[in-house]
Amino acid sequence: MSTATEAHKPLQSLRYRLSTSLAELTPAQRAALGRSARDRAPRESHAVFDPGRDRADPIGLLEEQAASRVPELVPVRRGRMMVSPFTFFRGAALPMASDLATTPVSGLGVQACGDAHLSNFGIFGSAERRLVFDVNDFDETLPGPWEWDVKRLATSLEIAARDNGFSHKHRHRIVKAAVARYRSAMRDFSGMSNLDVWYARADMDDLRREFDSQLRKRQRKFVDKGIAKAQTRDSMQEVAKLTRVVHGRPRIISDPPLLVPLDDLLPSTTDYAAFEAQVRGLLTQYRRTLETDRRFLLETYAFADMARKVVGVGSVGTRCWIILLLGKDTSDSLFLQVKEAEESVLSRFVGASEYTDQGQRVVAGQRLMQATSDIFLGWQHTEVGLDGQPRDFYVRQLRDWKYSVPIESLGPPGLQLYGEMCGWTLARAHARSGDRIAIAAYLGSSNIFDKAVTRFASAYADQNERDHAALLEAVESGRLTAERNI
Repeated sequence: MSTATEAHKPLQSLRYRLSTSLAELTPAQRAALGRSARDRAPRESHAVFDPGRDRADPIGLLEEQAASRVPELVPVRRGRMMVSPFTFFRGAALPMASDLATTPVSGLGVQACGDAHLSNFGIFGSAERRLVFDVNDFDETLPGPWEWDVKRLATSLEIAARDNGFSHKHRHRIVKAAVARYRSAMRDFSGMSNLDVWYARADMDDLRREFDSQLRKRQRKFVDKGIAKAQTRDSMQEVAKLTRVVHGRPRIISDPPLLVPLDDLLPSTTDYAAFEAQVRGLLTQYRRTLETDRRFLLETYAFADMARKVVGVGSVGTRCWIILLLGKDTSDSLFLQVKEAEESVLSRFVGASEYTDQGQRVVAGQRLMQATSDIFLGWQHTEVGLDGQPRDFYVRQLRDWKYSVPIESLGPPGLQLYGEMCGWTLARAHARSGDRIAIAAYLGSSNIFDKAVTRFASAYADQNERDHAALLEAVESGRLTAERNI
């Protein structure tokens, strides 16, 4: 089979760039642009998934990604993707981007997440110490078609519902409700002022009130429990879990291959000292990407320890470090996550980012899509790494009231509610950067688009199951190696 690079070279029509000149058009003109986009991509056409005989081999695409990753961690990634069709889907952002590049698009661009599956939404703390619900993963963010994010979210709901054993009727209702919520939210945002859209956020208290009428008593307790748990998940909890005290100082524990302290990775104390000097240089350079007040705050912390950490499913194998910093004493700690940023999986289909530094691409996209971002969010290009190769990284807190809903514990009503929250949140994120008036006009007031994407999600979930089976077969045949249960 052909690779994605051969089969789907970026089309000029898909080279998305965000426009800031919308003020030159009237709302009526923008709405007319949206309605005219239906000629290019009728709303019914979004139901179609027909990859063709030249579809890129999804296992081959995953092998392409493995070439730039930490070799000993690649089998861990495959092992995690093998667990279920849903875990496979989480790691298969590139294969789906390749498939989406063959589907109809309206031509209306937004800052796309690029990996908007339902587990990449969650609760975290804002700078004002409010709990918010938002998109929380931006490794693949890039200007692109808004439809691709909607279809990835919808498909993730279909797959998760299948994993949970839900009936076809329940799955259909869940997916359609999420897409309908996206459409209705975009319509609401189209009538708001630019500033009102910019200030809109999914504050958990506000969300609770908006969805309260849909919550059953048991679900209210579930939501409240999640909110309470989120507020306990901070750096101090991470310190208690990930460190032990050695000679009066906290040191990161060893739990290979998931967590490996720096001194376990380096052969001598001389190497450690040299590497630590590199890390200090990275932190110094990274501070320059922060606002002045946050730079000042970060400078009140001192380096204490560092380790390589495995995170997620799709990200496994990319270089990810956690850095422990101490403030006034050992009870005043901060964990930063320094994560490698590679080119977005969307880039080969919609064109390269305007940012040459991929860490800056991630940060810029996150700040544009999120209503409120981590106060320590920044980026840096550096040669910090065991191979001495220059790489791009972005930096954020390891955990700041972060909490992801356990999808496997949700029943049909709970997953439908969660899907609607994700649909609303994705519309809000897209409305900040795209032409919300044109997109709302394109979607219209009927459920034509909702039904089409629901059909697409079902068809793509079938394909995802075949791709998951292909991964299992590749490991069984010896084509690939995998490490399970890690």
